[in-house]
Amino acid sequence: MVGERKLSDEVSGWLRIYDDGTVDRAWTGPPQVKFMTDPVPAHHHFIDGVATRDVTIDEISGLRVRIYLPEMHPENHHKLPVILHFHGGGFCISQADWFMYYHIYTRLAKSAKAIVVSVFLRLAPEHRLPAASDDGYSSLLWLHSLAKGDSHESWISNHADFNRIFLIGDSSGGNLVHEVAARAGRIDLSPLRLSGGIPVHPGFVRSERSKSELEQPESPFLTLDMVDKFLSLALPVGSTKDHPITCPMGAAAPPLDSLKLPPLLLCVAEMDLIRDTEMEYYEAMKKAKKDVKLLITPGMGHSFYLNKIALDMDPFTAAQATGLIEGIVEFINQH
Repeated sequence: MVGERKLSDEVSGWLRIYDDGTVDRAWTGPPQVKFMTDPVPAHHHFIDGVATRDVTIDEISGLRVRIYLPEMHPENHHKLPVILHFHGGGFCISQADWFMYYHIYTRLAKSAKAIVVSVFLRLAPEHRLPAASDDGYSSLLWLHSLAKGDSHESWISNHADFNRIFLIGDSSGGNLVHEVAARAGRIDLSPLRLSGGIPVHPGFVRSERSKSELEQPESPFLTLDMVDKFLSLALPVGSTKDHPITCPMGAAAPPLDSLKLPPLLLCVAEMDLIRDTEMEYYEAMKKAKKDVKLLITPGMGHSFYLNKIALDMDPFTAAQATGLIEGIVEFINQH
């Protein structure tokens, strides 16, 4: 008789790994939270001012993106900036079509009057880093091929201003903003122009625990166990958190002053567990004379704006999410 598979590791609520190598990402935390992890089907017609569709951008690898197109008034012929989005989840969980991203990125598409392109990143441990950053970079190269007219995607080809491409990422997706921007700085992307990057609560950490990791409260979106376990599953085998993707300001990473980077807006939550290492990145970027602005959200924890329940229940949290979106829109409008 074949033995039952046994649980070999888990990240509470989010992820279970079995001894036969299979991975189960079905949500097992509080049932009232599950809706935030449910996929939202694409809708090609406008709902609340935004239409969405999923597109396979690489037939060989199967890489897909979700496109958010804001409704435009017929008399408005302006081309729209494009925001290329990398989702969070510690490189191990979540999908571009989850409700938690849908509710905030439809809002950003409308507020910024921009096309949002959200990448379905490959996940660890089946696909360890740099798989996710390769997917992010491939998506930027796909936009480049549209800008050159080498390929066509009607929503983007017809409506995009390829002079105004921005990268944005939540949590581990924020790491990819830095990583993809650094890679992009080594090649000629014209006629596309990378106008800015927006790492939101990026997962910048280091091997040694920071003060904020030891002192700040844990949240449903980030616990020390999640940081440690997700990164042990996601980083290349044998790597520590000092790896360049998780610690771009560290000694193992390329010197920041050697990188060609677009202007960045670093978004930090005051009560984030990993606030201190995010601030170390900011200080290192300033020292390297990079164009980096800081947007700090008071009183909030990691990825708070993705938590639809908190936004609906608590006026202060809702106001802070509005302030964050306004700050991001202002940055986009300035570049």
